[in-house]
Amino acid sequence: MKRLAVAILALTLGLALMASAAWSEETLKVGIILPVTGEKAKFGEIEKKSFEMAMEEINGQGGVNGKKLDFIFEDDTGRPDVARSAAEKLITKDKVLMLGGGYGSSETFAIAGVAQQNRIPFLVNTGSDDKITTQKWDYIFRLNPPVSDYPKGLESFLSEVVKPKTAAILFENTNFGTSGSKEIKEICERQGIQILLTEGYQSGGVDFKPLLVKVKQANPDLIYMISYIMDASLLMSQSMELRIMPKLFVGGAAGFTMPEFQKNAGKASEMVYSATLWYQTLPYPGAREYYDKFLKKYSMETEYHGAEAYAAAYVIADALKRTKSTAPEEVRQALLATDLMTVFGPIKFIAYNKMTNQNKLPTYLVQWINGKLELVWPKDVAKTPYVFPIDWEKVWK
Repeated sequence: MKRLAVAILALTLGLALMASAAWSEETLKVGIILPVTGEKAKFGEIEKKSFEMAMEEINGQGGVNGKKLDFIFEDDTGRPDVARSAAEKLITKDKVLMLGGGYGSSETFAIAGVAQQNRIPFLVNTGSDDKITTQKWDYIFRLNPPVSDYPKGLESFLSEVVKPKTAAILFENTNFGTSGSKEIKEICERQGIQILLTEGYQSGGVDFKPLLVKVKQANPDLIYMISYIMDASLLMSQSMELRIMPKLFVGGAAGFTMPEFQKNAGKASEMVYSATLWYQTLPYPGAREYYDKFLKKYSMETEYHGAEAYAAAYVIADALKRTKSTAPEEVRQALLATDLMTVFGPIKFIAYNKMTNQNKLPTYLVQWINGKLELVWPKDVAKTPYVFPIDWEKVWK
């Protein structure tokens, strides 16, 4: 017992000395883990650019209490084992004060496990599998809504406008897809919508026609899909080829909101709906300014993934400004006390639906209209009127 007490004391003193040394340095190092290469690289690119833009702004305004904020980026390549190694490297070698990022749910869960084990705060900005914040991990915080909240904006649209009687649910066999499919099933059950088909698929395929033939034979009113960019593009392109014509196609965010979806799917993307977590015209201070600055700086559009990363950078800076030292427990306490308005909306970490340290925000519905992603629901924030019903033959000519 005596040896154990000595070991714990030594570890505590070691962490305190590390925190003291970190606080005295001219830069405050934060590790950001994103998919910079691999099939999720487009998401990583938009988030990395947003983190970098925010960091430039923060440092240009005096940094964090006069110290420079330094984001150290690591590529998880879209693989949990790589993500785990990246987190370990940032904590043990780079001696970062905290971790940020986290795109894919499986990779984010792996990072979270390492962060909790090392008692290093981790602010998640995109990984959305509910279980990331249901483990009662006290060092893990999530800025973005969990995937179970993604269809919330869709629910009222279905009941008030579409009133479908049947549905088919397609999802990729990942933590994100499986978790997301549960909530849309529950929505269908609440509204008395009969689910004709629920099927997972392997991400990265090139021929979805065997699956889509089943969907066509079922002939549902609603087709809900949880997919990343390439899968989303192929699912819609091949649905057009097979002339599958439900009352509406809806994406579960992810790939369906990215500019690359429209570029890849072309006219097959037209009139497709998607859940979304953010839009540049929402009444959040700085939302439109962020969108315009990003477009000007990088000559490309941004959307909710970028807004999550940009907001996360400011939450990190805000927490570090309020710490008495950079000891992990001090940073954790500062994150717990966060009450900040960002371009992504208000950030405050609470407990709900078995989740802890989870931010709670509304979700929305967008639609691709004339090649542009438009915010169409709820009515009180809609930028453009929704298009429904839809004549698919006319759209696909």
